[in-house]
Amino acid sequence: MNPAAKITAFAAALAASFGAAYGVGLTAGPETGATGSSERSGHAESSTPHTGEDPAGPPAGGLQVTEGGYTLDLRTPRVKAGQRSDLRFAIRDRTGQQVTEFQREHDKELHLVLASRDLATYRHVHPVRAADGMWSTPVELPAAGDYRVFADFTPAGGKSTGLTLGADLAVSGPYKPAELPEPAPTATVDGYTVALNGTLRPDTPERLTFTVRKDGRPVTGLQPYLGSYGHLVALRAGDLAYLHVHPEGGPGDGSTEPGPDVAFTATSPGPAAYRLFLDFKHGGKVRTAAFTVLSGAAAEDLRPAGPSDGPSDGHEDGPSDGGHGH
Repeated sequence: MNPAAKITAFAAALAASFGAAYGVGLTAGPETGATGSSERSGHAESSTPHTGEDPAGPPAGGLQVTEGGYTLDLRTPRVKAGQRSDLRFAIRDRTGQQVTEFQREHDKELHLVLASRDLATYRHVHPVRAADGMWSTPVELPAAGDYRVFADFTPAGGKSTGLTLGADLAVSGPYKPAELPEPAPTATVDGYTVALNGTLRPDTPERLTFTVRKDGRPVTGLQPYLGSYGHLVALRAGDLAYLHVHPEGGPGDGSTEPGPDVAFTATSPGPAAYRLFLDFKHGGKVRTAAFTVLSGAAAEDLRPAGPSDGPSDGHEDGPSDGGHGH
């Protein structure tokens, strides 16, 4: 079996093994999960969903529509492929009221990520919140299929913890799922080459270093974006469990250089294939470099090598204030 076929089969097995947990995320009204403490999205978590994860490891994010007393209410459950649409949603509290106060994390009150189930399309946008708590952002998704919408936020209040809630989005039109790109040490986007040094390991913090070059020369003038020189999101193939990490150091700390290296510390929730999306800013524009990484047993069983395919352009122009999308 060739490497691409191996990864496709592995992703299918993941979908089957995590299907029950994902079903909980789709249908959950009340909270489901055991109480625990770990790290996700740079915040301490107090609720761990039943996902079959090792309880000693970090919880998987984005598998539930309701967690910690908050619910992602996606008011636009379907859009058309290739058509610009207004995506609307709200975060509701235990009483059903729309939440209007959030802590700012990495320069924004809320980060919204959209990804297709085959992980071929990725968007990270920053919607605008109305006074009544309704959020909105324009989106244009190029391909039909099943998508997952992730809302990453921290409710207002000093004792609040960060949450990542997920909901399904249907994109209508002719649909042909893409195969997961094979692992490779480099990815290219808009003339930039990004090299990855490091990997993900289950339940073990690992350092991931991304080195950005353009025309073969190291980029030493990366610009701050969301309060840092890089922004990394990892999604697990099969169920799209969400792992949101942030770089080591940042602009103005006296020790972090603006490139060419951007370093992160991350831990995977379990052995699997993951798709990593690195956002970086240079020349006034945010770009996304994508990598496939195999963690744990997946890395031992599947050792393909080949070119890395970048995602469809993960950046969209949005409203100027907190709704700038990318």
